[in-house]
Amino acid sequence: MKPFSFVHAADLHLGFAQYNLETRRADFDKAFEELVERILRLKPDFLIMAGDIFHQARPLNSTLESVIQNLRRLRDAEIPVLAVDGSHDAAPNTITGTILNPLDSAGLIYYLPKHEGACWQSENCYVYGVPNFRTRRRTEELLPSFLKQNPVTLDPSLFNIFVFHMALDMPNLKPPQMEAEATPEMLPDGFNYYAAGHIHQPVNTKFKGGILVYSGCTETVSYEDAKIAKGFTRVQVNEKGVPSLQQIKLELPRRFKILNQKDYTGMAPARITEEVSQLVMDEDEEGIIIVPVMKGTLPTEASRNEVDLAKIRSSAQKALLVHPIIRLKTSEIPEEVIQSIFEGELKDLKTKAFEYFLQLFAERYSRDEADKISRLAISLIEPLTRKEEEKVKQVLEDHIQ
Repeated sequence: MKPFSFVHAADLHLGFAQYNLETRRADFDKAFEELVERILRLKPDFLIMAGDIFHQARPLNSTLESVIQNLRRLRDAEIPVLAVDGSHDAAPNTITGTILNPLDSAGLIYYLPKHEGACWQSENCYVYGVPNFRTRRRTEELLPSFLKQNPVTLDPSLFNIFVFHMALDMPNLKPPQMEAEATPEMLPDGFNYYAAGHIHQPVNTKFKGGILVYSGCTETVSYEDAKIAKGFTRVQVNEKGVPSLQQIKLELPRRFKILNQKDYTGMAPARITEEVSQLVMDEDEEGIIIVPVMKGTLPTEASRNEVDLAKIRSSAQKALLVHPIIRLKTSEIPEEVIQSIFEGELKDLKTKAFEYFLQLFAERYSRDEADKISRLAISLIEPLTRKEEEKVKQVLEDHIQ
């Protein structure tokens, strides 16, 4: 086998106007442009893009124009671009198909699942790719049939690569909030390199006798990605078929500052506003995105709506954006308060219940709205206890009208 190299990238999310900012859409384009510049300098034998190339299945024309210009540069440099779709740019239906189809027809990429055998081959490599099926249920249903219709034909004399965009159900591999679309057993054995996308944290681990690699993302898609170095994986394979990996960092992705070190439990919303505003002012820098995360439990009488987000956002003068995230919980009414409300004779039930409901609903609604909802709740007690369904229905209908 002749030594060769390739680049593995994924999760570019081109066209993503994060926070509804055109500036952020341009940021994702710039990251891709830097990726292409690096590839042209590295001169690999080919590029693998493992899904979520676009953020939407139907990107804007301006995004397509930028992508086409950069893909042409790779084509002119005779660097094939082998691709699969991801959960964001997968075909929304069988009629319209994925945006990767016309890019393939134009000769700008080689969309692996579209071609006979779902593969591409050179004198050194056999590359096989599967489409993304969006959910675990659909993957379990459709992936086996796709593999049956497009049989894997491994060649032991070549370096064999399997390309996919899915989170695998493996311990300590995927973020807790991410659904695993497939189990390791669902993927075919025998490949030297499993080129994956979907998990934004770079991963390199032994897998099925080869290695499983997630190359990471090229820009910050969610604020949870902020601490992850943005980039791609360069793979050099020697004459014995042994791969050597290098994670290459991109320099252009925009900086985020995540402010989430403090727990604001028990603090009044006005004080939280002041502290977070000062913190944003202290961390203000030119062009960055500041994300203050407010967590904790508010006092019983307080509401999340009392935190002045407008003041927090306006506390920075240099940052591109301040994007506050509220994870503050409202206090539940203490058990002793509930007990005190319901102490007394049964004849006082409606009065005590009204006091309870009023205190409960006042946490989330204005005094007038809380009073109205509490009276509705009280009016339902008697017909509910008597199982007078028509009466209950009538009371609710009168309230809606």
